Amino acid sequence: MDIVSEPITKNPPITFETPIINSSTSSMITPSSSAISPATTADSVSTPTPSRYENQKRRDWNTFCQYLRNHRPPLSLPMCSGAHVLEFLRYLDQFGKTKIHNQTCPFFGLPNPPAPCPCPLRQAWGSLDALIGRLRAAYEEHGGRPEANPFGARAVRLYLRDVRDFQAKARGVSYEKKRKRPNNNNNNNNNSNNNKPKPNMNAMLIASSAASSTTTTTTS
Repeated sequence: MDIVSEPITKNPPITFETPIINSSTSSMITPSSSAISPATTADSVSTPTPSRYENQKRRDWNTFCQYLRNHRPPLSLPMCSGAHVLEFLRYLDQFGKTKIHNQTCPFFGLPNPPAPCPCPLRQAWGSLDALIGRLRAAYEEHGGRPEANPFGARAVRLYLRDVRDFQAKARGVSYEKKRKRPNNNNNNNNNSNNNKPKPNMNAMLIASSAASSTTTTTTS
């Protein structure tokens, strides 16, 4: 989806230990290669392999912590607030790969523009939303209190909502959740039940009356 591979240019240049990369699955960071000792290889064989989500969450968390360390002035995690999270998200925009048309652009609201335009590239809403979800979980896993989680701050939620709404208008796309289709098997069962012939109540009443009269005659 979006790719981020450059250092921070605000204030003194900042180099990340792991570059930020966003793909179509909203992944962000690719770890650097390092030498693997035989002991490490043996440990990796004996321990279960973390899931892709867990690996991505760990890399995102390490990158955000490094962003705080490189902040001017440096920030500790307890000092981090929703405002600092918004700074981080806006910083990521400079590495975005999604074309977001300005309101003055003739292609505003067109999902497939017929020609290029000078509108800026931004991080896609889906990438930012997935990133915040991973960082929010990582914050609490590292001892943070849920009520003090800066990634769950109201300002962050409002920011993501505004980004989603504006990008939907600018790109001419919809981020609304698709409704689940009804189960065809249940519909087929209901239709088959409805198609079954219903018993003729009048015929059943006539047959019952005839049987009663025959029984009465026999008794007499």
